[in-house]
Amino acid sequence: MKPFQILPLCLLALAACSDPEKIARYPIDPPTAEKAVPNRLGRAELREVSMPQYATAQEIAFQTADGALRSNPDNLWADDPARAFTLSLARQISALSGATVISEPWPLADPPARRVEVRIEQMLPGADGQLHVAGVYFVTPAGYEGGRDVVRRFDFTVPIADQEPGTIAKAQSAAVTVLARRIAQLD
Repeated sequence: MKPFQILPLCLLALAACSDPEKIARYPIDPPTAEKAVPNRLGRAELREVSMPQYATAQEIAFQTADGALRSNPDNLWADDPARAFTLSLARQISALSGATVISEPWPLADPPARRVEVRIEQMLPGADGQLHVAGVYFVTPAGYEGGRDVVRRFDFTVPIADQEPGTIAKAQSAAVTVLARRIAQLD
């Protein structure tokens, strides 16, 4: 066989290995919340949420019984995890409190009164059946109008029935709502 005849066969074999129907994408998409807490933030800009590398990777990570974090290249997040978490968090805080919380950059003519920064130190779908979420958030005045700085640590869990990617995505969506409520209440 001549080299130029082998190339199409190699390309065909490579295409057969990457079956797009095997790859599943899962969104972080909590249900829209109803107003439940007073508006303590007003107009606030939410900086992109900082997350550990394993939580920002495109593949959905999970912990196995041996303590290792593993993932499968066939199970991916539908969007960049930090971007999706940030947008969902801003939407949930706004819905829960009536505040105007928008992810950076601020698109409106009138500037925000506050800035919110969230640093997630742990977003771990544990082998123990819990999604472990821990970190800190900061709420600061955005300009020279004054106000006080707020610094709050958070550490909570959300139950997960199994290590399936869809279950992990639902648990992360629930975690957005839990964290949004804490930030909206400045708790």
